[in-house]
Amino acid sequence: MHFKLFPKATYKRRREVLRTNIGSGLILLMGNEYSSMNYKDNTFPFRQDSTFLYYFGLDVAGLAGIIDAESGEEVIFGNELSIDDIIWTGDLPTVREMAAEVDVRNTAPYAEIGNYVKKALSAGRTVHILKPYRPENKIRLAEWLSVPVAEVDQKVSVKLIKAVVAQRSHKEAIEVAEIEKSVSISVDMHLAAITGTRPGMKEFEVAARVEAVALAANGRLAYPTILSIDGEVLHNHYHGNTIEDGDMVLVDAGAENDMHYAGDLTRTYPGGKQFSSRQAEVYNAVLASMDHAISLLKPGITYMEVHRQANVKLLEGLKAIGLVTGDVEEAVEAGAHTLFFQCGLGHMMGLDVHDMEDLGEQYLGYTDTLIKRTDFGWKSLRLGRELEQGFVLTVEPGVYIIPQLIDRWKADNQLPQFINYSLLEQYRDFGGIRIEDNFLITGNGHQLLGKYLPKTLKEIEALRNY
Repeated sequence: MHFKLFPKATYKRRREVLRTNIGSGLILLMGNEYSSMNYKDNTFPFRQDSTFLYYFGLDVAGLAGIIDAESGEEVIFGNELSIDDIIWTGDLPTVREMAAEVDVRNTAPYAEIGNYVKKALSAGRTVHILKPYRPENKIRLAEWLSVPVAEVDQKVSVKLIKAVVAQRSHKEAIEVAEIEKSVSISVDMHLAAITGTRPGMKEFEVAARVEAVALAANGRLAYPTILSIDGEVLHNHYHGNTIEDGDMVLVDAGAENDMHYAGDLTRTYPGGKQFSSRQAEVYNAVLASMDHAISLLKPGITYMEVHRQANVKLLEGLKAIGLVTGDVEEAVEAGAHTLFFQCGLGHMMGLDVHDMEDLGEQYLGYTDTLIKRTDFGWKSLRLGRELEQGFVLTVEPGVYIIPQLIDRWKADNQLPQFINYSLLEQYRDFGGIRIEDNFLITGNGHQLLGKYLPKTLKEIEALRNY
């Protein structure tokens, strides 16, 4: 096998739980295939669908699986390699041999899926599908379901989504072990950046060091690296700036290990040897917010409340600097924190760095009774629901000084009772700071995942002792 697997009983048990929870109908789980980058044979690196990996484990392109929730029949569909394929890719196990490794006895050519689906539909049975995010899968589903492509999303099974979320949200011990590996690789990626940066280097030189660590550990990037002196741009993938003494470098980078579990860490460090006094003050405000949020992590608390309290603590720090005035609880209630912290405190993590985001935030991060807010700042909180044992999530507060946002708020005279706009003008070129770690929710609290990555001011500056 060119890929790693958990014990076959793991996959069998997962599918059995899913079948029981769905109860009736046909469950169809689509795998992925190679996707062309700029012409047919030059493809993006292959990445298997995470839900297919969770239930079937096979990290091979061109597969799909069916579970009959009533009869218990399981089938993996795929095409055997032709001699032309073998010339280019080398030999691989047969579909039947791979299926046996995950305790599936029945296989069929990929073209047979349509017949299974249409037979079930003609018998009045429900075919449960997840929302496709790959266009080729959407087109195939439209054909098999005999609906226009534009109507495929209407056929998505909410029951299947909720069943998958219920299983994948609670990480098994073997999954936690894999996530720990990925986070520890991610720690090494960040250490390479922090210790290897020198004034005068280009951001892309540092980014190359970061990615090299992931590749050397037989992994890959879990997501495109964010590495920039312009840290106020939340998803900044431009790496063309020159790093100078006095800059801050924000690095948000994580590894995906050889079992496809993700790590997701962020550190902000000085381009030179030390933070300026102004940078240090804001950094400590972010760190205090992070530490307070971490202290709250345990089963039973909603992550929306953790987010709220993290923002209160953040504004306490910014008030001490003079950027915020008035009662900080009232300021958060009014949304004043969103001038500085526009995104959410964190998200679920696992086989996807934003775990199960393809299934829909309303099912993963919220519940029927806890509805996602739609106002600025709060709408970007991906996870709001009550925390449960087995959840794996990120904690990543930050401060982002965005000149365009300041100008808009000032023009609208927005919340002047809480914002010291006069002093804030002196911070227009400040940039951004984010600090992020990954946690497992345990029976009575939380556990930091992976090796420890320094995060205090003194620890970060000690690593900059070049």
